[in-house]
Amino acid sequence: MEKIVIVFDFDKTIIDVDSDNWVVDELSVTDVFNQLLPTMPWNTLMDSMMKELHSEGKTITNIIDVLFRVTIHPRIIPSIKKIHALGCDLRILSDANLFFIETILNHLGIKECFSEIYTNPSYVNDEGRLRIVPYHDFNSSFHGCHCCPPNMCKGKIIEKMQASMAKEGEMKKRTIIYLGDGVGDFCPSLRMTENDFVMPRRNFPVWDLICENKAIVKAEVRSWADGEELEKVLLSIINQIGVAVSKMSPRIIVL
Repeated sequence: MEKIVIVFDFDKTIIDVDSDNWVVDELSVTDVFNQLLPTMPWNTLMDSMMKELHSEGKTITNIIDVLFRVTIHPRIIPSIKKIHALGCDLRILSDANLFFIETILNHLGIKECFSEIYTNPSYVNDEGRLRIVPYHDFNSSFHGCHCCPPNMCKGKIIEKMQASMAKEGEMKKRTIIYLGDGVGDFCPSLRMTENDFVMPRRNFPVWDLICENKAIVKAEVRSWADGEELEKVLLSIINQIGVAVSKMSPRIIVL
């Protein structure tokens, strides 16, 4: 089987909730969040919310405890372990942040399944406060995509990934599979060709956008609804690639 790179969105794809909203709601700062929401970009807002939690005496341990309680479909963890065992290269591309993602993955026992995590950097400062910074420093320059939030264009990141593979001479023997659900997952779906697959999470924002813009989506569209269906569709595609690899040109699959 050819080498397959599988790139997962995180919120509402690997886990069933939005990790940012989960922390805000579980630590009871939703009112402050809603007040600030119209005034600043989301990524900046989340950094401000970490400042608010710190000022209220909430600790990193409190945040970790909340992250340990996120909900996840029972088939997701077995699916990730199964496709990793098949030799697929698993990565994450998310507009959450590194601290949230790594904390959850470590708790679920699947962090070592992922070779790369592309997300907003985060760190605990000397005061014990979690800081969240943008993946792309929009204060110094613009990433150039008007479809995406100022801190991250997933399409640009996918393009860099493709360019890196092409430079290494790997595009002829690698397939990229991308799984997503949100508005930010529409941009990479537009980078796909007629040889590729787009697989949005059904009845989520990216699914709606693709349905409304079928004429500009060149790739074949397939969908999934929950962890069980995600597993079945993903494994069927991996099997298809394995069976037909000798007949297939390089393909990119977006879920």
